[in-house]
Amino acid sequence: MSERESMEFDVLIVGAGPAGLAAAIRLKQLSPDASVCVVEKGSEVGAHILSGAVLEPRALDELIPDWRDDPPGLATPAADDHFVFLTETRAIRLPTPPQMHNHGNYVVSLGNVCRWLGAKAEAMGVEIYPGFAASETIIEDGVVKGVVAGVMGIERSGEEGPNYQPGMELRGRYTLFGEGCRGSLTKKLEALYNLRDGVQPQTYGLGIKELWEIPKERHTPGRIWHSIGWPLKADTYGGSFMYMLGENLVSIGFVVGLDYQNTWLSPFEEMQRLKTHPEIRKILEGGKRIAYGARALNEGGLQSIPKLVFPGGALIGDTAGFLNVPKIKGTHTSMKSGMLAAEALAEALKSEASSPTLDAYPEALKNSWVYEELSACRNIRPGFAKWGLVGGMINGALDTYVLRGKAPWTLAHHADYSATKPADQCEKIAYPRPDGKLTFDRLSSVFLSNTNHEEDQPAHLKLKDPDKWKGVNWDTFRAPESRYCPAGVYEAVGMEEGEPRLVINAQNCVHCKTCDIKDPSQNIDWCTPEGAGGPNYIGGM
Repeated sequence: MSERESMEFDVLIVGAGPAGLAAAIRLKQLSPDASVCVVEKGSEVGAHILSGAVLEPRALDELIPDWRDDPPGLATPAADDHFVFLTETRAIRLPTPPQMHNHGNYVVSLGNVCRWLGAKAEAMGVEIYPGFAASETIIEDGVVKGVVAGVMGIERSGEEGPNYQPGMELRGRYTLFGEGCRGSLTKKLEALYNLRDGVQPQTYGLGIKELWEIPKERHTPGRIWHSIGWPLKADTYGGSFMYMLGENLVSIGFVVGLDYQNTWLSPFEEMQRLKTHPEIRKILEGGKRIAYGARALNEGGLQSIPKLVFPGGALIGDTAGFLNVPKIKGTHTSMKSGMLAAEALAEALKSEASSPTLDAYPEALKNSWVYEELSACRNIRPGFAKWGLVGGMINGALDTYVLRGKAPWTLAHHADYSATKPADQCEKIAYPRPDGKLTFDRLSSVFLSNTNHEEDQPAHLKLKDPDKWKGVNWDTFRAPESRYCPAGVYEAVGMEEGEPRLVINAQNCVHCKTCDIKDPSQNIDWCTPEGAGGPNYIGGM
């Protein structure tokens, strides 16, 4: 094993998303002389960022008050809101809930926002290393000391290849983890430091998104559309969004709660079916699909946020789970969490103690508008899980308009994988074949995500116990991973010969992490692939 080089920083940040970059900028504002490094697994800042996205600028206003003088590309002021209930043929306009009012917000490319924040951070002296996947946490005497990043050239066999690079130890007095939903290092930290003790299980959604260019006469810049109902049944949580930005761009997406029960359900196919609705078809037809992506989302809210600090570091952003589900926004809360962590770091760096804690960060969070906002909506998402679509809407209306988010109770979550029912208890779903114009297959979709992995590297998707797949996933659930994966990574083959087995096409992976979440036996482990592997989302995403 080659000896690794090492670099030392005051603060190391894993992940160049909104939370990580906001933390870096805020820390530099408070401690200009602090050395700050951000490591990012995408090939560039923003390459792995996928979001709707409507940006509520509250945190950005606090961080960079004059940002409107030099805004990110494709930041379009929000215009009219549409909230509709879909049947198979109709779109019934509903009153827009107060959480979903978007006056003063912006339809953005979140990838472009991160590129813009990254440039701001670098101008302040922050070092950003894209294409460096953090694959291992450095822990010494129970304290996090940094990460190992940039390991490359290990062959599929596990042996060091001719282009092997051992990676580098990036060390920090403190390390912030902002890996996004279901971070590969974060889940190990949660286990090691018991960060999830005493909190509810996290619950997730899978968001699938396409970017379209449509005829100019159908484009209204800033138009925002959200729907519930068809094509999902009332017992499955989810809905669609459609945002118009830039010149003629439409961001259309579909989110399915990963606590769905029917093992035959395919979120990707539901997304394709959504586009055949008459109201959506008339907007997209004649247009061109130019990008595709998918990503899991934390939906557990306040009751699922883990303990945020541990010896040597803290969790920030969506790796901890600050998404406001009924508002369908999490960028502003993630950024604010990073800013609050940076403020605690600035004080800790001044301390003469050998290893001061960052306990001021979770305390500050509890006293911030983030906590107030998430507390007010904490019962809405679990209400849908408990009572379905109609009961969930009634509960949401009661919680919003009557109790005003101050109910004396907090509803609980359950682990998503435990909700899946055996195949023989579920109704099969017949999905139409794609037409190649409005609806598409997975492989052509993955092509548009610009996904690439070095083919000879070890698969970053691993079965903890390969023998468990047939007895559980196939015999009981009929290979749900072949349906919930939006990238065609998992294939069940050999059924005709009576010897079913699983083929893993890891090179297709768009890093959505759904398999790590929804696998019924929790047998799939999503690990970090080599640096720069994965999707490369274009600026409009």
